[in-house]
This record gives sequence, C-alpha cells and structure tokens, in this order.
Amino acid sequence: MSISGILFALPAIAVLALLIIVHELGHFMAARLQGIYANKFSIGFGPVLWKYQGPETEYALRAFPLGGFVGFPEEDPEENTIDPKDPNLLKNRPILDRAIVMSAGVIANLIFAYFVLVLQMATVGAPQAEKPGVLVSRIVAEVTAASPNVADLGIKVGDTVFFDQKFDYTYNASANTANLVVKPSEQTVQLPVQHKSEGSKPELAKIALPQDAAVSIELKPTAAMRYGLKPGDVIVSANGRTFGQAVDEQGMLRKIIEVNPGKPIDLSVQRGDQLLTVAVTPEAIASGEGRIGAGLDANGTLARKRVGGLTVFSAAANEFQKIVYDTIAGFGMLVSRFNTVASQVAGPVAIVAAGSRITQSDAANLFYFAALISVNLAIINILPLPALDGGHLAFLLLEGLRGKPVPSKIQDGVMQTGLMLLLGLGIFLIIRDTANLIPQ
Repeated sequence: MSISGILFALPAIAVLALLIIVHELGHFMAARLQGIYANKFSIGFGPVLWKYQGPETEYALRAFPLGGFVGFPEEDPEENTIDPKDPNLLKNRPILDRAIVMSAGVIANLIFAYFVLVLQMATVGAPQAEKPGVLVSRIVAEVTAASPNVADLGIKVGDTVFFDQKFDYTYNASANTANLVVKPSEQTVQLPVQHKSEGSKPELAKIALPQDAAVSIELKPTAAMRYGLKPGDVIVSANGRTFGQAVDEQGMLRKIIEVNPGKPIDLSVQRGDQLLTVAVTPEAIASGEGRIGAGLDANGTLARKRVGGLTVFSAAANEFQKIVYDTIAGFGMLVSRFNTVASQVAGPVAIVAAGSRITQSDAANLFYFAALISVNLAIINILPLPALDGGHLAFLLLEGLRGKPVPSKIQDGVMQTGLMLLLGLGIFLIIRDTANLIPQ
C-alpha cells in the first residue's frame, strides 16, 4: 500500500478503534456506576503491546485488533485477594445488574451511532437528491440476437446491455420480443456492454455504435420493458410509498421490488409532463428475489443539506431507524441465503478499505460510516453466540429460568470455544480481504 493509501486508511482505522472503545466503555461504566469491580479494560486480544496499571484497573492495548474486553476479578481468582463472597463482584450481583453490564456495550454503540448522525445532520448535513423520486437511469437486458455489423463490434448473444436515454426500445407483446433503438444523434453513441464470461468477473466495455448503418440488437424483454418503463422515467411512488429526496430512496424501491417477486407493484411514474400509473410484476431470479431489469438512481445531482433546530434530532432518528432496519434485514438475508451472501461478509481489512475509499471521495461520509459500523457492531454483539454479549445474556436467561447458574465449567468451555472460533474467523477474513486488495 502506498503512503497516500495508508494516510487515507488512518481515519477509518481511528473510527474502528473509537467504536471498540465506546463499546467496552459501555460495559466498564455500567459496572463502575453500579459499584461492581472491573479490573481490566483491554482493546484487542492476545499478547499485551502496552498497558497502564491504574488504582483499580489495568488498561491494555493488545496485538489482535478484533474487539476488546472488560475483565472482572472473579475471572482470575489467583491474581486477586478479594473475598469470593464480596457483593461487589459481578458474579454475586442479581441477574438484572449483570444483564445491564452485559448489554451496556450494545446500548453504548447504538447511542453513539444516533448522536454521530445528529452531529452529521447539524454540521456537514446529509446528502440529498436534487429532486424527489427515483430515476430509472438505464434498462438492463440480455442480447438474444445481433446483426453481423453489430457482432463485428463485439456484441454477442448472451451479453448484457445497459442503455440510457440515448436509446429506446420496441416491444412486441405477442411475440414477447424487444429490439434496441438508437435515437438520432450528431455524436457517436456508446453502449455499455457486459460480455458473457465463464469467469467470476464479467468484462464491462463501452462499444461505439455506427451512425451510418442499421443497428439490429434483439433483447430478451425484462419486466421493466414488458410494462413500458423507459430510461429517464422518474418513479414517484410504489405501492403507496412516496419517494422523497433522501439518498437511499432508490434502495427502498429496490427492497420493494426484491420482496415482491411475481406480485404486481403499483408505480406512479413521471415521464416529462405526464404522470402515469404502471403495474409492474418483478421476475423471480435464482435467489428468490424480484428483479425488473432497470437501473435505479437518485433523481438529479446529490448535495448536502444541513438540518437546523430541533428537527435535527428527528431527522437523525429517521436515519438511525433506517440503518438499524437495513442491518437487521442484512443479517436475515445472511441466515436465509447463506450460500449467496456469505462471501459478502467483511472483516476489519475490508471495512478499513471501504473507509479509505470514503475518505478519498468525501471525508464527510465518515460520519455515516461510523454510525453504520457502530450499529452493525451492536447487532452482531447482541446475537446469542458464544464469546459475544448475546452469549452471556443467553446464559443469564438460562439462569433465570433454572433458578441457578449454568455450571461455570460449561460456561467457560462454551465461551473459550466461541472466542477461538471468533478469532479464527477474524484471521480468515483478514487474510481473505488482504488478498482481495492485492492487484491480480
């Protein structure tokens, strides 16, 4: 990585470190405010790189930056002289007190994410589209036939074309066929084409089409084409949900399409001065999601807009709600479609790489980046898995149901196994993501 690349990565690294500190501070402060002993505060796992011994707590920075932990005296009985029956030991506190400590890291991350969004809205503002609605920027379709002069340019059967407002199409409903139409132009028209490939990364090229010759490209009709959507259309609403200027409105429309395969979606479409009503039925793809074969984008250029007064809190709350909803939905997809989604799971290296790209393009987006990762960190930790906060809470729930704690040997074994699996997964993701960053 170049020096500039390292410099751009530093803000993302700082954000991750801050989120870990916030999470562990949540646990630490929840314990201290209840008078519970906490003798270790560590960022990272493994060998100690640096430490400071305070009056009651050892603060440490460790080798593997895959999280952190707050330690309690009863976890190391040989290293402390506290009476095992001391009521200020975590293990001797009521279930509710312990649950507050275990859940405080998650709560801290969620609160932090919300106030980061408040700060973003009040200072740099949130990006908004120039106009309300979602723009159909292009139609995406597969080539089923091409004239010889087009084939000579490199457009083959099975390729995918992405055409915008420089093009149109004709659709024959009885034959269920469509043909690409090049609109008259004084300049050379370029058609983005994704070539069919046996590899995992299909090529994408822009091919200049001849102006002085007939062009015949037959396409496999998509849902967007069958129901008459055109490049340049603006979708005003879908199934009664009106789209505003928020930057993620096209994401909301995509979700409506994805969850309605084979079901009609009522669209209000602005085409010039006309307001049309179109019912589009998405096609189901292999994953079971709906697709219409259209590229969706923000309607116009994006610009940041600050939110003033007390409305900043409600605006941040709305954005926070969207992030939480999308994150939970993402984890749901990971469970329901593990084979297709698992490869998208990102480790620390990929997260830092994404943060580095954000820093290079628009450093103001680091606010949103921090909020997004903080919410993800909270939801991951609340999952009832060994070594995570949710795992500890699950044992507390079992204790409440049984009327007595789960034997410490069982808890320790489960937690240690979970920690080793977590570290193993982290190391695997670091190696994989680092390899993906190396130019092939």
